[in-house]
Amino acid sequence: MKKVIIMLAAAMISMGAMAQVQFGAKVGADLTNFWGENVDHGMKPGYQFGVLMEYKFNDKFAIAPEAVFAAQGGKHDYDHGDVTYNTNYINVPVMLKCYVAPNFAIDLGPQVGFNVYSKVTSDLGDVDNTVDLKDDTKAVDFGVGLGATYSLTENAFLQARYTMGLTEVFDNDAKAKNGNIQVAFGWKF
Repeated sequence: MKKVIIMLAAAMISMGAMAQVQFGAKVGADLTNFWGENVDHGMKPGYQFGVLMEYKFNDKFAIAPEAVFAAQGGKHDYDHGDVTYNTNYINVPVMLKCYVAPNFAIDLGPQVGFNVYSKVTSDLGDVDNTVDLKDDTKAVDFGVGLGATYSLTENAFLQARYTMGLTEVFDNDAKAKNGNIQVAFGWKF
């Protein structure tokens, strides 16, 4: 029994030695919209910035939690003006990364988002109006992300991801869910 414990401890130490932890930051652009039943929203440009950690188990697999502010929402374009929904979140994705090549990883994982700002702005004809939707927006959003990361250097990387919301954004009958196309540049240190 003593030999088994020693062998397990040695295996855990060697696994820990092979593991690599890096921290980093990223900034990027988003194209967001709402999707769902009877939802007719166009894409809204936005931005994102945040921090990340990557724990690399070996040369093939890693896990990468992030904390990212994302300016999300959707947009209606009408002949006489437009209506823009701004639903901003602190998103916390936890991505499993599979390195299919030394500098290229496929990313997949869940995301939870915490709504921090929710307003609708209309510019219809001569009327500009902004309405706070915070009380009508759900505080938490769940989704799943799929994307890829390409390492430009040992520290610099490019990332592209689509995150599909799984929960409804508003507390009404709109049945709208978040959709988010993201492109980011990041730096690990």
